[in-house]
Amino acid sequence: MVARDLIGRLLVRRVPGARLVGRIVECEAYQEDDPASHSYRGLTARTAVMFGPPGRLYVYFTYGMHHCMNVVTGADGEGSAVLLRAVEPLDGLEWMRSRRGLADPRLLCSGPARLTQAYGIGRADNGIDLVSGRTMFVSEGAPVADGKVVAGPGIGITVGTERTWRFYERGSPFVSKAGRVPPPASRGRRTG
Repeated sequence: MVARDLIGRLLVRRVPGARLVGRIVECEAYQEDDPASHSYRGLTARTAVMFGPPGRLYVYFTYGMHHCMNVVTGADGEGSAVLLRAVEPLDGLEWMRSRRGLADPRLLCSGPARLTQAYGIGRADNGIDLVSGRTMFVSEGAPVADGKVVAGPGIGITVGTERTWRFYERGSPFVSKAGRVPPPASRGRRTG
C-alpha cells in the first residue's frame, strides 16, 4: 500500500529563501470505493486531480478555513490519494515557524491543516508533480520497520471507519494528537 510506504519518506519544498524538508510520519489513504473519499461520488471539478495521473498533489479547502494536501496514488482515471497528515520537520524550521506563528517543532506540521500552513500550500499548488517536480517533491528518505508503523482507522470521518488506512510511526512526537492513540487490534488493514 502506497500510504504505508510513504512513512519515512521526505516531503521537500523549495520556497524563496528556504528549503523545507519534513519526514512523513503520518498519512491516510482514500480510494474511490471508500465512502469517506472525495472521489466516492465520482469525478468533479474539485476532484479532477485525484482522478489524474499518480504522483500529483491534490489540494482541497475544508471547513472554510484550511487546506489539506494529498498524493494521488491510483492509475490515471482511478480516484485514489493519500492525505499527508503529519511530518517531522527537519529543515526550514524558521520559515515554518514564521508561517505558523509558534516555535515548538512538534506542533509545526502535526496535522493536515498545520502541515499545509507550515509548507505554504494552497489551491494554487493543486496538481503539482511530486515525482519529477523541482519546487516540491517526495524523496526516498529512510524506510521505517513494520513493527514501528501502526495502522488504524481514519481521523475525523464518520463513514468507512472499519478501514484501517491511516498509518503513523509509533512513538513519534510529531504525529497529530489523535494519531498517538493506538487503534483497536481487531481492525483489519485496507488494501490498495
